[in-house]
Formats: sequence, structure tokens, C-alpha cells
Amino acid sequence: MLRFGTDGVRGVANLELTPEYAVALGRAAARVLASDCFVVGRDTRVSGPLVEAALAAGIASEGAEVVTVGVVPTPCVAWLSAADRMAGAMISASHNPFPDNGIKLFAPGGRKLPDEVQHDLEAELATILSGDGDQPVPTGSAVGRIRPSPAMAERWADSLVRVLGGRTLSGLKVVVDTANGAASVLAPMVLRRLGVDVQVVGDQPDGCNINDGCGSQHPSLLQQAVVETSAQAGVAFDGDADRLVAVDAHGGVVDGDHLLAICALDRHARGALPGDTVVVTVMTNLGFRRSMAAHGIEVVETAVGDRYVLEALERGGWALGGEQSGHLIFRDLATTGDGLLSAIQLLDVMARTGRPLAELAAEAMVRLPQVLVNVELARPVPAALDHLDRIVADVTGELGGRGRVVVRRSGTEPLVRVMVEAEEADVAEAMAHRIAAAAAEHYGPPAGAAPVSSA
Repeated sequence: MLRFGTDGVRGVANLELTPEYAVALGRAAARVLASDCFVVGRDTRVSGPLVEAALAAGIASEGAEVVTVGVVPTPCVAWLSAADRMAGAMISASHNPFPDNGIKLFAPGGRKLPDEVQHDLEAELATILSGDGDQPVPTGSAVGRIRPSPAMAERWADSLVRVLGGRTLSGLKVVVDTANGAASVLAPMVLRRLGVDVQVVGDQPDGCNINDGCGSQHPSLLQQAVVETSAQAGVAFDGDADRLVAVDAHGGVVDGDHLLAICALDRHARGALPGDTVVVTVMTNLGFRRSMAAHGIEVVETAVGDRYVLEALERGGWALGGEQSGHLIFRDLATTGDGLLSAIQLLDVMARTGRPLAELAAEAMVRLPQVLVNVELARPVPAALDHLDRIVADVTGELGGRGRVVVRRSGTEPLVRVMVEAEEADVAEAMAHRIAAAAAEHYGPPAGAAPVSSA
């Protein structure tokens, strides 16, 4: 059975994420989330309609109504879930290749499921799949209805236009890479409504080309287009458009850490950063932390996963947080990471200050060399990774305060991820591979396999 990771369930569509599994998950979600209505969206994968039909059937079989909104970004589903106080489901495998698909669920109110609710959902799903979960089912008029309502996405688009309070982004020329994914129509439309001169790439989805050589995972297409068109910036989304990577006018990539730093410093200067605090994950670059400290901004750290960032923001009453991958959360404006909202916030800083993106990024933080190495798992691995404690402690001691080490099990793939930061790139490289070799020895494939790869 597919297990929930840091962002729902994912697997190869029709092989691991089967229609039978999707029906069962829909039934379990209807029972556990106890919502009379679900809003369901999907990205552009060829398997999307198949998974959508099965999931909707499962939900409706438990008596709940299903409103399908078609191809929309994940944050659109979350926004509608929050606005109408209904549960939500997004069918997407985010930045994964097109044969994969996935299902992300939102509780009524537009928030991803906390661990305890996710555990309840997994237990109910296991019961249904085992055949032990039979209970009386609705019949006749009590069966849930399934109805399409693609026009609902326009409400989310309108909300994004209103975010700037009447300001526009006129005068900015921006290339937009929609990853042949969920934002292919809506992102260019919203930015044009805000006055942006938009050039678009990666906006011809055919069901099989999502994330293929484009989008936030593959910025080279965007870099080339920005330089060739003399644009002031470029923005790239992933397949479901909940993350953002930017490109400056010279073609330089501006990742999630820099984007978060730019927005944090801008809000801090305007008195719009509650508690002068920003929330990040353990993967956020040490250069970000040093920059925030220099400006009197506190940094709160969470585990990897934007839902953990949101939980910390809500506990502390703070407004801004994010991940290096480009998931940025503006809690006063949205309930989840929203790539298009993040792009609007970034472009608004450029428009208000009149400063180029490269200058804003350079001033916001200086990135320390960071090396990421993945170690393939040969067997189930405990989250604690106790066998690596000694070598991690040794490397951390050698770095002193001039670097960091993070070793964790991936929440979405069968990998141990090793990250080392240091002031010198060669030091980070050597230490990361030193730890990765130890991880491969304890947890990796048999001798002769290729257990490690640079991320």
C-alpha cells in the first residue's frame, strides 16, 4: 500500500496509484475528514482524469458531494477549500516525472492534514483495502453528486489580483515558465491582469511533458528565454505550481532561500513581518540564517515539509516562512505554498523599489556552498539513523561554526539525504561524500551498486 509522505501519496499511476486505491482513499477521506463537500483539482498529467474519476467516485460513494474544477494549481484548491470551508484534494505528483501521480488532501479550511489526522486516514484506508471496513452505504438520493465547476478557479485568480491592493506591476517584462503544468493558463492570465508584459515558455501541456526539461526543476529553459528577450526577470513553477524559482536579468537562478530572504527583508523594513520572525526548514542555507541575524530577524526551524512550516507559523502567529525548494508561505494571504502568489510578492518588491532582482538577491544573503548527496536505500530505515550519529558529530565538530550538517530520510523517495554546508566548496564536497559513504555502508544497496548520487 502507498504510504503518506511529507506531501500526500505518490506513485506510478495505474501501477501503484491504481483506480482501486484512489476509490478507497476517497472513501477513507470522506469518513475521516467528515466534510459534506470536496473540491478536487488536478494537473496536466495524462493520468489525471483517471485518478480524478476514481477518487471522486470513492468520495461520492460515502455520500459527500464532489466539485471538480479541472486543471488548476494546488494553491487554487487550497484557497477554495478555505473560502468555502470544504475539504479539498489535488491530484498531482508535483515536480515528479509524468508517469507518477499523487493525491494531496486538505482539511476543510484549506490546510494540509496534521500528522494525527493523516494517521487516522491511513488506518481507515488500510481497513477499507483489507475488506474489513464494510459499513452501510448511502443509496438513492443520499449518494453523493459529482459536478464540474471549472469557473470556480476564477475566484482564486481574482483574489491574487486583489493582493496588491490596487497596485500594478506595469513596466515589468517577465518570462513565465509554467512547466507544462497546472499553471499553464492561469499564471500568465493573472500576471497580465496585473500589468506585466508576459512572455511564456513551457505552456503547451500534452499530458506527458509536465516538468520535462522545464519548470522550477529545470531552469535552463527560463534562463535562456530571459536573456534572449531582455526580460527583467523570469519565474518558474513546478507541475502543480505551489513552488517558485526565479531568474534575474542576467540569467542567474534565484532559489527559495534567496526569495524568502528578499521578502523577509522587505517586510521587515516596512514593519510587515510579525514578531520579526521567519520560519524555515533544516535545509535552509546557513547564509540565510546569517543574513537574518544581521538584520535582527529571528529564524525558527522545522522539519522538511511546507505543512510543518505552516504549523509553526500558526503556533507563533507569524506570517512568513518557506523552503529552499521554493515553497513560500505568506500566512496572512494563503494557507499553503503558492508559486504564483510568491511571484507576485517578489515582482511587487521589484516594482516598489525599482531595483533589479540580481541586486535584491545579492543584498538579501550570501549563499554558502552546499552539497547534497542522496543514498539509495536497500531496506526500511528508521527515521533516527543512529548508525550515522558518530560520523555526523565528528564532521560537525570539524566544521565548528563555519558550516552545517543535515542527514535525514526522504519523506517522498527511498533515499537518505546528506547535506553539508561549509565556507569552502571543496570541504563541503569531501565531508558530504564521507558521510554518504558511511550511510551507504549501513543502509545502501549491495557492493557493486551505485548507492550515492549528487542531488
